[in-house]
Amino acid sequence: MADGVALLEGEVRELIRRRGLDPGQDHGDVQTLISEAVADYDDRSLQGLVPRLPDLEVAVKSVRDAIVGLGALQQHLDDPEVEEIWINAPGQIFVSRRGRPELTTTILTGEQVHDLVERMLRTSGRRLDLSTPFVDATLPGGERLHVVIPDITRRHWAVNIRKFLVRSRTLADLVALGSLDERAAAFLDAAVASGLNILVSGTTQAGKTTMINSLAGSIPAREHVITCEEVFELQLICRDWVAMQCRQPNLEGTGEIPLRRLVKEALRMRPDRLIVGEVREAEALDMLIALNAGIPGACTVHANSARDAVVKMSTLPLLAGENISAQFVVPTVAAAFDLVVHLDLDRQGHRQVAEITALSGRVEDGIIEVSELFDREDGALVRRDGQPPHPDRFAAAGYDLPALLERRWG
Repeated sequence: MADGVALLEGEVRELIRRRGLDPGQDHGDVQTLISEAVADYDDRSLQGLVPRLPDLEVAVKSVRDAIVGLGALQQHLDDPEVEEIWINAPGQIFVSRRGRPELTTTILTGEQVHDLVERMLRTSGRRLDLSTPFVDATLPGGERLHVVIPDITRRHWAVNIRKFLVRSRTLADLVALGSLDERAAAFLDAAVASGLNILVSGTTQAGKTTMINSLAGSIPAREHVITCEEVFELQLICRDWVAMQCRQPNLEGTGEIPLRRLVKEALRMRPDRLIVGEVREAEALDMLIALNAGIPGACTVHANSARDAVVKMSTLPLLAGENISAQFVVPTVAAAFDLVVHLDLDRQGHRQVAEITALSGRVEDGIIEVSELFDREDGALVRRDGQPPHPDRFAAAGYDLPALLERRWG
């Protein structure tokens, strides 16, 4: 089987070259050519001229994956349970299912890894070389690619492909998945509709992007939404939405568009709502300025708890320059964010909302006052004594906040 598929693949590649087709663009023509080539090959195999193909459908898929897809990796991309694929070495290819890593039986050569990366980058406009040993890119299917090459890595190319399995576009979807209960979901839905600013925090793979997508499902349809990301990840269902991503420098080292620039440009686009995919560095300052200008919004940050997220957001803006002080940043954070939704993974690797915390806007001795609205107890989200800020906004949007928080569901 393997010898026959390899021979067939070589024949198809030669036919593609002769006809001047581009496998990355002419998908329909290439697929037709593969089907015709397999049928012709099968006829010749019956005459004993070439090795037989026991399963024609498997042969067609193998050739198509090798030429149009990502070869041996395509099976993992097609698997709906696989969330992420990473290559530590050509013989060490891992996948993640429900947050749990698995070593696969897939083995590539170093040359095959390089060829696959070059193929993935071809449509992105991004490059990878000794002067730019890191790359972030979005694949045509929406997956996020990250690659690091030697001498930054010790020996092999390190490749990560993060798939975006859109299991949730609304808070109701998160309830159905068991990540959130109905009362907390109803409260968050009202908070978004009322224009509260939300910081989503969590560890890697905890579901921060999924939560932002779900929260955005509660944004009123009349609002103009602008999103800023390093690479496109968010998949909102908003009717009026403009998505922007960063750009790497060109071969001359110019033309870079960092996240800070995107946030500043977004403010010139009359947004009713601003979402920053992930805040890591000095762009936190621009996000704070935007939120304090009266533009409701949300962003994500890596953190181990809601309190840690608040502390981190009070620290990152200091990277913007020596003239930015904690005396300015801390009260600005307290005034800018209203809620923190913190996510984590349970022992089975399931994503869940671990706590929802409110910021009162008050600061004492340099510490921002927070209060717990919900947190986990014995696996369930439990309502605590904290109260969210801006009850007037809930009332103006038509919500009875006390009834919303105390209502019992199901």
